[in-house]
Order: sequence, then structure tokens, then C-alpha cells
Amino acid sequence: MPNKTHDCPVCGKPQTQEQRPFCSTACRDRDLLQWLGEGYRVPGRPVANESGDHENDED
Repeated sequence: MPNKTHDCPVCGKPQTQEQRPFCSTACRDRDLLQWLGEGYRVPGRPVANESGDHENDED
């Protein structure tokens, strides 16, 4: 069975065993910053703000 190489999800270079699934600490940190800065979002229902309106409602 051939050994499959997986690519880094950030830059596409081959991943390293130490930083799996990334190729380096730089790509790992870039991915973390994307999550922390809300660059990545998981879809869900709209959240009501304090006034009870939905965030995306415009009147």
C-alpha cells in the first residue's frame, strides 16, 4: 500500500509529523489566529442581541 502524504491546510506543503496536520509552527499559528479572529465561522442560527433583535435584521 503506498504511503499517502497529506498537505498542510494553510499553505499546501507536505505536513510534518511534529506539527500535523500543518507543515510548520507558522502555519499552525496562522490557522489559530484565523479561528481567534473569526476568520473561520461555523454556520448556525442567528444570535439575538440584547434588544431581542437578530444581528442581521434591518428595518
